[in-house]
Amino acid sequence: MPKKDLAGYKRKYDMYRHHAWAGGILLSVLLAVRALLEISGFSNIPDFIILPVGVILVIYILISIFFTYKYRSGLTVTQEQKIIQVKTSSDDLEKEKIRADVEKERSKLEKKKAKSEAKKQKKK
Repeated sequence: MPKKDLAGYKRKYDMYRHHAWAGGILLSVLLAVRALLEISGFSNIPDFIILPVGVILVIYILISIFFTYKYRSGLTVTQEQKIIQVKTSSDDLEKEKIRADVEKERSKLEKKKAKSEAKKQKKK
């Protein structure tokens, strides 16, 4: 069984979702323009122009919706991976802070040691 590219599924899902919304909006605009033209008195617009464009948009929307359904598995797993990555990066951040604190204390101790050595040298 091939392993799914879940990040790719997420990108494809977003792309097809965008196309489904865009198709819906284009269909709405087409129908609104037709209705406005009929209301304004230009009712002699032939249906052989509006009907094929409308059918193409409906098919476009249905295909986009089908692919959003197909690639929806990329949503849940990708979100879980992001949560895990954030958790590991916060752990790394904590470790880095601890290392920085340890290094700071070490440098302070070295300075104190150097100062005490300098004082001992002065006293001699």
